[in-house]
Formats: sequence, structure tokens, C-alpha cells
Amino acid sequence: KNPEGDLTNWRSALVKTESISEVAKKLGYEDYLLMSRGEATSAGRARQLILANSFEAVVGAIYLDQGYDVAKKFITKNLISNLPEIIENKLYIDSKSHFQELAQEKEGITPRYEVVAEEGPDHDKTFTIAVKVGEKEWGKGVGPSKQLAQQAAAEDALKKYQN
Repeated sequence: KNPEGDLTNWRSALVKTESISEVAKKLGYEDYLLMSRGEATSAGRARQLILANSFEAVVGAIYLDQGYDVAKKFITKNLISNLPEIIENKLYIDSKSHFQELAQEKEGITPRYEVVAEEGPDHDKTFTIAVKVGEKEWGKGVGPSKQLAQQAAAEDALKKYQN
């Protein structure tokens, strides 16, 4: 019924770190994790990874303790139940591609990404990137690589575009 590529994209969206960490947050795992003060106050990628890993550890523990069927039930209830939202909101498309589709559809122009700032030493740079459609700036993003900063800029633009 659905093309193979869509199914692969949906699966990827379900199991990516961001999705799994959101499930772990909803289940309250943050309250049970001991973290350094720096990690506890951080909202970044490392924190998401810790939360995602905690969810995966619980799945593994359920499997070892209670078997495949119980683990499958837990995954279905807490993770796979998010699939309709992922499909409806096109969360399986990365932010940059999604914003490009919207900009081309609504404005007839491909967005362009510009480096606004580069900070830090070569081995630990932080990039700030703006995304523009025509001359209008739609969003800004910050990240440890140009690619991640572009994704963050596209996410920011999508939030503004949808409001």
C-alpha cells in the first residue's frame, strides 16, 4: 500500500534519538536519571541521547525479564503509537527538506542558508546559520556543524511558518 521509501522514513522517524527521548520524557525517566549539574541543565543533543538510551535500556530489561511479547507490547504502546502523528505532521521528513517543500510550494523559491557566525576554536566550532526565502529571513539555528545548524534553522523557520 505504501512505497518502501515511505515505510523506511517512518521507521527512521520512530527510532531516531529525538523521538525516543521524547517518549522517555513522557514516561518520566528524567526523574530517575542521575546526571551532573551540567547535563541536568542542558537541553542539548547529549541529554537527548541519555534519555533515548534509558528507554532502550528499559526495553532490554523488559525483554530479558519478561520476554519478547511483553517487550513488544511496551514498544507498541509507547513508541509505535506515535506513528499516526509522525505521518500526519510529516515528521518523517527532515526539517530542511520539509521547509524546502513548503517554501517552493508557497513562494516558488528554494530557501538558502547563510552562515551568520562562526565561534570557537577549529576543533570546537559553533555555527549560527540563517535560512532565507528571497530576502526574508525565516529562521536561525545554532549547531556544532553547518549541517546541524541548517537543520536547526529549518526547524525554527517551520515553527514560524506554521504560526
